[in-house]
Amino acid sequence: MKLLNRSAITLLARAPFAQWVASLPLESELVSVPVSLDELRKEGNVYLINEVEEEADFTEILKDSWQNIFKNELGAWDEFGDHWPEALTYDLFVEWFECANQIMAFDVSDDVLLVAPLDNLPE
Repeated sequence: MKLLNRSAITLLARAPFAQWVASLPLESELVSVPVSLDELRKEGNVYLINEVEEEADFTEILKDSWQNIFKNELGAWDEFGDHWPEALTYDLFVEWFECANQIMAFDVSDDVLLVAPLDNLPE
């Protein structure tokens, strides 16, 4: 087991995000059946961030990273951004997602960590 020099934020959907997902055209390859808030909250995406020492540091890091995280979450459901909200703001991000902070991150795998940049998100 290895201690990573990272902290983490787990993102969980709130009702407005679930409502947006439900509003997407069902003919989309990614949305074949309606998705409920409960289904979206069964597991959240984990975002590794620079290592922090105290809870207050998460706010600063999130204020620097929220836009990339928001675009990644939206892009998972609408790859080309055709149905994204017109203005992506920090307030909208906080309204759509709950953040669970994790100060320490451990890697229990013996496999090499794979790094695959995701730079193709819509503007």
